[in-house]
Amino acid sequence: MAALPTPRTAAGREGLDAITGDPGRAVVALDFDGTLAPIVPDPRDARAHPGAVPVLSGLAPRLCAVAVITGRPAADAVRYAGLEGVEGLEHLTVLGAYGAERWDAATGSLTAAPQPPGVAAVRAELPGLLRESGAPPGTAVEDKGRAVAVHTRRTDDPAAAFALLSGPLRALAERHGLLVEPGRMVLELRAPGADKGAALEAYVREAGGGAVLYGGDDLGDLAAFAAVEKLRGEGVPGLLVCSGGGETGESVPEVADRADVVVDGPSGVVRLLESLAASLADGAAGPDAP
Repeated sequence: MAALPTPRTAAGREGLDAITGDPGRAVVALDFDGTLAPIVPDPRDARAHPGAVPVLSGLAPRLCAVAVITGRPAADAVRYAGLEGVEGLEHLTVLGAYGAERWDAATGSLTAAPQPPGVAAVRAELPGLLRESGAPPGTAVEDKGRAVAVHTRRTDDPAAAFALLSGPLRALAERHGLLVEPGRMVLELRAPGADKGAALEAYVREAGGGAVLYGGDDLGDLAAFAAVEKLRGEGVPGLLVCSGGGETGESVPEVADRADVVVDGPSGVVRLLESLAASLADGAAGPDAP
């Protein structure tokens, strides 16, 4: 088993020490796409890394709380990750749609905020706008219910298609009171107000967490990074993990630059969690254990 990495910042080292020193007060929260699951051409094909659920199920009982925080609908993340009915994850929480939806494993219940205004109008206008804007073949629309995402990664020139559609999509979003969340060759039109940072901060406070680890890979995760930094300022140590390279492609510089630890995609996230679980197991065994 690989040793835990050494965070490159003092704050990150303090965060990791707090998690390993008192895991019963630690919250581990992770993004789904690009962090627990490799990025794939069709978002409907995304599935958690084979090692993700097993390591989380072994780690969760030692922690204060475990959550998945994603822009996807919560039910999709539960289904694609295979999280329902897993022993050890009885108290897992999935915060979907940037926190507007919540699924609790303990009850199997899904709760959701009211549907944001403007999404229905965007959904209706989007096909015509894409035609008028000259969206190239391979441009794909993902309906997330509370948001609509336009993916360009399957076009011949994903970066050019992304640049071509950014302006028209931002104008469309603005007309209907929405914002555009850019990501890895995707532009997501969604309501303002909800973000991963607000979801993470509220969850850590609700759980009574005394330390927090957050792992993410894309621009939408920066709000969660900011929430960890805010909590650090209030005396709650935190560790920021960037899932980059590997199955996800190149790291997003803005995320990698702010992270305490950069790992090699979802495989690297799994290895980090396995090392953390092994470290906690060793600590529980005590110095005199065989």
